[in-house]
Amino acid sequence: MHKVIIFLGPPGAGKGTQAKHLASELELVQLSTGDMLRDHMARGTELGQQIKEIQNSGRLVSNEIVVALIRDKLSAMESIRVIFDGFPRTIAQAQALDVLLEELSAPISSVPLFEVPEAILRQRILDRAAKENRADDTPEVVEKRLQVYRDETAPLIGYYEPRGNLKRIDALGTTDEVYARLRAVI
Repeated sequence: MHKVIIFLGPPGAGKGTQAKHLASELELVQLSTGDMLRDHMARGTELGQQIKEIQNSGRLVSNEIVVALIRDKLSAMESIRVIFDGFPRTIAQAQALDVLLEELSAPISSVPLFEVPEAILRQRILDRAAKENRADDTPEVVEKRLQVYRDETAPLIGYYEPRGNLKRIDALGTTDEVYARLRAVI
């Protein structure tokens, strides 16, 4: 039986941690478009060669290529059981994903939205950067990432909410507390 879950929320909300836990418990595949791009490049596929050329020129990989990667992955599954973490990021990507899922007869099961106040997000990201020696998570970069989320990804809340599958989750508390809230809405 198909199960398609789309995790939404700002950077630092804990989506990746919760996705790993839920994927393990429910036997779902956690799809990361970044991992998929790197895999195709490493394997030297035709798509991987295109991706490498695009990235080497400093451009962003197009929605069409990202959706093609997802199509490739989902089409190979007998039963589509996935968590999208980090995709879609824009309304255009959500619309393209809708078309693909309709073609594959795999409707969206749930769209959990992880909510955390921005001041706490900033601190979480900076704490993680210090703990993991992530030099790219400076205060300036954190502000830019939050602004990109507000401008490009937050509109997805209004896209999914009227459909009835968006579920708001208070993402404050321990990992186990947040996971219990997630399980209650899945």
